[in-house]
Amino acid sequence: MSKGLTSRNEDYSQWYNELVTKADLAEHSAVRGCMVIKPYGYSIWEKMQAALDKMFKDTGHSNAYFPLFIPKSFFSKEASHVEGFATECAVVTHYRLKNDGNGNIIVDEDAKLEEELIVRPTSETIIWNTYRGWIQSYRDLPILVNQWANVVRWEMRTRLFLRTAEFLWQEGHTAHATSEEAISEAEKMLEVYADFAENWLAVPVVKGIKTANERFAGAVETYCIEALMQDGKALQAGTSHFLGQNFAKAFDVKFTSKEGKLDHVWATSWGVSTRLMGALIMAHSDDSGLVLPPKLAPIQVVIVPINKGEEELARITAVADDLIVQLKQKGISVKYDDRDTQRPGFKFAEYEMKGVPVRVAVGGRDLENGTAEIARRDTREKQTVSREDLAERIEQLLEDIQKNIYQKALSFRNENTTEVNSYEEFKQVLDEKGGFVLAHWDGTSETEQKIKEETKATIRCIPLQNTQEDGVCIFSGKPSTQRVLFARAY
Repeated sequence: MSKGLTSRNEDYSQWYNELVTKADLAEHSAVRGCMVIKPYGYSIWEKMQAALDKMFKDTGHSNAYFPLFIPKSFFSKEASHVEGFATECAVVTHYRLKNDGNGNIIVDEDAKLEEELIVRPTSETIIWNTYRGWIQSYRDLPILVNQWANVVRWEMRTRLFLRTAEFLWQEGHTAHATSEEAISEAEKMLEVYADFAENWLAVPVVKGIKTANERFAGAVETYCIEALMQDGKALQAGTSHFLGQNFAKAFDVKFTSKEGKLDHVWATSWGVSTRLMGALIMAHSDDSGLVLPPKLAPIQVVIVPINKGEEELARITAVADDLIVQLKQKGISVKYDDRDTQRPGFKFAEYEMKGVPVRVAVGGRDLENGTAEIARRDTREKQTVSREDLAERIEQLLEDIQKNIYQKALSFRNENTTEVNSYEEFKQVLDEKGGFVLAHWDGTSETEQKIKEETKATIRCIPLQNTQEDGVCIFSGKPSTQRVLFARAY
């Protein structure tokens, strides 16, 4: 392996960038602002996809696919939606190239599109235009559809996984006969995301509602899950939107109710993206590399032989083969690394960097004693154990690691969530400690905007089931009924 990482305390941003590269997750591409997700990184994303896809299907959703290109006129139909995305759109204007006669390839000016096409930044418009043909009566509802896709939002300042011009995601788009049904759907999907974040990513999240300033463009209500990273910054880890009838009205999607009344359909949309990879990296990893929750680790166990000569290697391999069979029967993914091109120490450092949860080393002395050395990635503890019950020990260890990683992140969040009662205290906590800050706010967009301009902190959410308490806004001094969650964020 190349030299170690920059310390998180020294330069968190540099540590993150180095880790993404050195753990073989992703790299910058020849296209400015776009990334190449490498096989190891993509295999983690595939595990995320598989878990989420099952959760969507278990809640009654089906997958479909819609076009990458959206006619420009579709965007102008929903005013706040186009306003929200106008500055980030990639636009296709021509459909042909030609040779200029001097060996240069240029755009053929005669091949101009009649109407420009937007490369999708999100799919509400194209999907609701499609749904118009699918929905006539209440019998056609609900429509519960999800799409796995790529989207493009023309970002100027990019960071691998966290903010790239093109990224991968899923976007759910559902249609309902009543507002109650649609709100229930939006809330249900928020719970699915929170469940996934906490039980798979091992990242504790705060569930809440976005303020009007932070709401998705075109939504009536935006629900979100907010996570805290190790540098004290927040990361929005998923959103679910109640869209009301805004898109149904924009695209004239009506249905006949049971009572024979014609009405516009009620809508939701919801999504998570490869940004979750950023959350996974930043919430758990350390100065030695990735720390992966076992449920999302492409390799859960690696076995490394420490041998002197071919004969000893053959005996270790027989032990490893037996263990591999036992682990695979338990559904545990395992790799046996018997490469003779690298020394064991190099392999240890490599798998530590890649965040493999459990490492098993077997040497000559272990062969004699019927033992093996187990090292866990999260705490870096090692122990020598009997090979007799090794598979069971590893299975239990993987469960323990998953729980421990979550508990560690939860403790960190709890230690870095601060209640403040004045603006001075608010600014001091943000500058000196960071993390989540719970403070009273007067409920106005003006106050929210001024706080953001002065401190770069935003209201991450109004937590669900929030405690109601009388207080005064830290900025304006006006009455307030609850504290909201502030943080500086990615």
